[in-house]
Amino acid sequence: MEAPLADTPTLLPRSASSLERAIEQVSDKAIDQVPLPHRSLWNPDTCPIEVLPWLAWAVGVEGWRTDWPDMVKRSRVKSAMEVHRLKGTVHSVRRVVQSFGGQIEIREWWQTTPRGSPHTFELVLTLSGQGGGDASASFVNDVIAEVNRTKPLRSHFTFVQGINLQASVALTAVARAVAYARLNFTAD
Repeated sequence: MEAPLADTPTLLPRSASSLERAIEQVSDKAIDQVPLPHRSLWNPDTCPIEVLPWLAWAVGVEGWRTDWPDMVKRSRVKSAMEVHRLKGTVHSVRRVVQSFGGQIEIREWWQTTPRGSPHTFELVLTLSGQGGGDASASFVNDVIAEVNRTKPLRSHFTFVQGINLQASVALTAVARAVAYARLNFTAD
């Protein structure tokens, strides 16, 4: 029976065979070659997209769709901790909508004229949609579901969808040659 090298720690028992000890030495050298990208796996910006659903689960993202654009997925993971910390507040509702790439305006019951019913609010949501296109009905439903999970439990809301339009104005100019002659008059 061959004893392990003095400078190499081992987890094998004294009764281990020489084959087992050789395998341990080879695997110790090989394991040092395996890259360990822990920092990039826990960063929503650098995490590989295939691993992102597990990172989302780890940080507590409650709703997840595979058909969301990568930008929305990464943003949802980034904002998850803040949303959980502030859950039940207006700020958390704003943060959830921002993670979907939307803009929000919230009018609570005491801010409306006439005053609304207590513990109600109006949610005006403007989404540019997935990847900058039009927001589909299922995407809007996903946003509303997340608002329902995040808002205060006692509160109810009415939903108004805004439209985000972009337009451009073109200025067209036409140039044309003009001939003119100078007339000199003298008064007599």
